[in-house]
Amino acid sequence: MVTASIFGRLFAKSGLAVIFILNAAIFGATETAAAADNKIFDELRFGASGSIQSGYDHEKGVFPDVQVLFNPFGYNPTADWKDQLTHPRIHLGTSVGTAGSATQFYGGLSWTLTHSNGIFTEAGFGGTIHTGNLDDWTEHGPMLGCRLLFHEYAGIGYNFDSHWNMMAQIAHSSHAELCDGPNGGMTRVGLLVGYKF
Repeated sequence: MVTASIFGRLFAKSGLAVIFILNAAIFGATETAAAADNKIFDELRFGASGSIQSGYDHEKGVFPDVQVLFNPFGYNPTADWKDQLTHPRIHLGTSVGTAGSATQFYGGLSWTLTHSNGIFTEAGFGGTIHTGNLDDWTEHGPMLGCRLLFHEYAGIGYNFDSHWNMMAQIAHSSHAELCDGPNGGMTRVGLLVGYKF
């Protein structure tokens, strides 16, 4: 219990360090891939989502979403499923809070399986920093415990052509009981339109 508490405090206070590490990893991967003449900036997505939680954990308003995906590891949507799974992309994004709800800035890895019929499935895992309520009962929305949370999402979509696609997604952020304080979490469902370069 003591170890978990110590780890939780470190986890809660390490948001800035994680951002710097993620930033360094992205730029390092960018330089490596650029040397190999690979395309880095792969896809831009934009859309909106809404909270599906109930009671005090429900977040008011609509959340405009923007996400960019980078391809430093050579993801190829026409390759077989094993090759696609071993070549994730890097995602960075934001989900903007309205009506006083939390804004999130997140990043991590995305694994996309593209099928021959145009349908694709995707899962992502990483971390997020947010502007939401930590532990104040007087504020609306979920009490999130700490600024730095895990962030994961899953989605299913359709490629209209080689550039345009649309994806329905569910995204969740919480600290998995790894820091002190409440863990209401944020769960949002939305639609994203993507443009692949």
